[in-house]
Amino acid sequence: MNKRKVRVRFAPSPTGPLHIGGVRTALYNYLFARQQGGDLILRIEDTDSQRFVPGAEAYITEAFRWLGIRFDEGPEYGGEFAPYRQSERKDIYNVYIGQLLDAGHAYYAFDTPEELESRRKKTANFQYDASSRMQMRNSLTLPAEETRRLIESGEKYVVRVRIEPDELVRVNDLIRGEVVVHSSVMDDKVLYKSADRLPTYHLANIVDDHLMEITHVIRGEEWLPSAPLHVLLYRYFGWTDTMPCFAHLPLLLKPEGNGKLSKRDGDRLGFPVFPLEWEDPKTGELSPGYRESGYLPEAVVNFLALLGWNPGNDQEILSVDEMIRLFDLSHCSKSGARFDYEKGKWFNHHYIRTKADKELANLFLPILKAHGIQAEPAYVEKVTSLVKERVNLVKELWDLSAFFFSAPVAYEEKTVKKRWKDDSAARLAELAEVANSCTPFDAQHTEACVKSWIESKGYHLGNIMNALRLALVGESKGPHIFDITETLGKEETIRRIRRAIDVLK
Repeated sequence: MNKRKVRVRFAPSPTGPLHIGGVRTALYNYLFARQQGGDLILRIEDTDSQRFVPGAEAYITEAFRWLGIRFDEGPEYGGEFAPYRQSERKDIYNVYIGQLLDAGHAYYAFDTPEELESRRKKTANFQYDASSRMQMRNSLTLPAEETRRLIESGEKYVVRVRIEPDELVRVNDLIRGEVVVHSSVMDDKVLYKSADRLPTYHLANIVDDHLMEITHVIRGEEWLPSAPLHVLLYRYFGWTDTMPCFAHLPLLLKPEGNGKLSKRDGDRLGFPVFPLEWEDPKTGELSPGYRESGYLPEAVVNFLALLGWNPGNDQEILSVDEMIRLFDLSHCSKSGARFDYEKGKWFNHHYIRTKADKELANLFLPILKAHGIQAEPAYVEKVTSLVKERVNLVKELWDLSAFFFSAPVAYEEKTVKKRWKDDSAARLAELAEVANSCTPFDAQHTEACVKSWIESKGYHLGNIMNALRLALVGESKGPHIFDITETLGKEETIRRIRRAIDVLK
């Protein structure tokens, strides 16, 4: 038998913004597919019509475009197994529902929500299974004529899988090893709902994985409880020879405390849990995204890759090509990975430092525009090169460099008290004349010129440099002082010195 080509899928539901945990799952699928020379499929699992959110699918597509995670097939990419939205595949699922019903592996159930709720109240830990289904209203307890009459009259129903008790169901997981579940603890999950004529996740997922020739299902740990049912469905359909390999990834855990990472953790501690900014279409609530918060996509990818997987060495900074070469599911952890958002900032700081000045300046331009600043790209590039070593996020470029684009209109009070001496005005007046005579006005020549003057006069170097920084910046911050003077230029440097003298006296 020939080895099948590796095919993996990421199958999100368009019920809201894409969680960062889902991004990591997609990334691992991407790395595995590329390393194995296989295909990565994007499938939109939109069968839950009650939870569908307009704009969510477009959000998912844009998030992966920004992150650089490329799919081989999907709604936006096409492919021979189209359509890739489950809502467009309902006729396909109907065929397989019929197969399960005809084979006795599924049955119709007519219990109303009120009837089910009543049973839950009467029976602790109630589940619809082999021990309870014979007391419920379904095609196993009703005469065939009554079942037919209810369906033909338009009575709402669901189709449930029929799981027989006293069987060991084995799931072979590439990360967790063999997982064994007793079928007696499994309930008869709903596979189809007549109310919206759509299958549930459990059926659509299995049928699509089979028809799309998926070889490996790499998904989050939260889906592990559904794996035994999926193994049984493959058996019921007679597809055991094409059953995919399973790999259930560890959860992303809260930065502190116990439990799964949630949006509330991000809101509480001040970090995003979504790749892009998201505005809830119902409430208008705005949730921050990594892109809008000033993270670089390569930093997010590098950070996420190491949350639950290690490359087999101590290397932390990894290009995507290196991740692809080193990726191994056996190096994925079984235990959850704590979400260290400060480490995420560390990765971003590294990638900002190493990013080309021109590329970083292009990311800075929209931020400047938002502050009402129009500047030449070459000037922005120069400023960016001077301050990028000090920032963790792109948006912090403004805080550290605003004075390059707008002269200070006020001077920080505590810095004035500390740095502006009784003789500062007189000394800076002299310095302005010295600066005016410096030619060329580049950092190296100006520094030599000014320091030579200070030495010849016997002035205190620190006092003059501190007062000069206050005059140019408005406070005690910024890069090397003569890099500032070179960037501002002679005319603007002298203008700021004289204004400080006029204001501070």
